[in-house]
Amino acid sequence: MPLAFLSIILYGYEKKIDIYEAFIEGAKEGAQVIFKIFPTLVGLMTAVGILRESGALDFFSKLLSPIANFFGFPKEAVPLIFMRLVSSSASTSLLLDIFKKYGPDSFIGKLVSIMMYCTETIFYTISVYFMSVKIKKIRYTLKGALIANIIGIIASLFIAKIFA
Repeated sequence: MPLAFLSIILYGYEKKIDIYEAFIEGAKEGAQVIFKIFPTLVGLMTAVGILRESGALDFFSKLLSPIANFFGFPKEAVPLIFMRLVSSSASTSLLLDIFKKYGPDSFIGKLVSIMMYCTETIFYTISVYFMSVKIKKIRYTLKGALIANIIGIIASLFIAKIFA
């Protein structure tokens, strides 16, 4: 980190850029972006809380359990599929709960670990990043991202079975 920091300062000095002014300008722009996306973040966090506390997450998990069992996907990992679409921190919380109950070296522990890094928080990413650059129509982004997540989940299951 110190080397990167020093490199930036030396580059700015070489190009005769007022580094402090550029830093202040960047900090102002960053604060404006945070201010713009804050309502979206509050809405997403509220939705995550409602999903967890209302029992909707458990309902959908139970609904999909027979399908998951058919493919050899542990029903305990199904809630992570839904939560991962919305919130990385809530997904991490579910991941840690699974680790506490089954252990990180168990089949389900390996599966959810791989799944966390083969999938993305689609709705968070789309809402925050698209909003910050004022894109209103998501076109094929959602479909493509959902397909990529499904492929990531399937790949996670195959990889976890190989290394089980």
